[in-house]
Amino acid sequence: MSIELQTKYGRIEISNDVIATIAGGAAVDCYGIVGMASKNQIKDGISEILRRENFARGVVVREEDGEVHIDMYIIVSYGIKISEVAHNVQTKVKYTLDKTLGLAVQSINIYVQGVRVTNP
Repeated sequence: MSIELQTKYGRIEISNDVIATIAGGAAVDCYGIVGMASKNQIKDGISEILRRENFARGVVVREEDGEVHIDMYIIVSYGIKISEVAHNVQTKVKYTLDKTLGLAVQSINIYVQGVRVTNP
């Protein structure tokens, strides 16, 4: 699947994997995020942190009625307010997708799949 954008120069198709990779990269740069989790974790029951090349596995891009919706599965660091981290991720991902691709995102849903305790 892909998202189609119409410009004055013609039509642009952007793959959902590209959108997911950009969104995952923007999310991991946020303070309090340990990494992305697999979207199949609920089914698998295994918590794994995805590496940079697999960010698309932790992001689901949907297009409904011409609007783009994104679901992100993240792992946060222990001791940080989860609601603030989620809000920061939503803001940064929306900004990054708008500036990088010119893509307006209707909603970004954050699913916290785990909390990681790091040793000081």
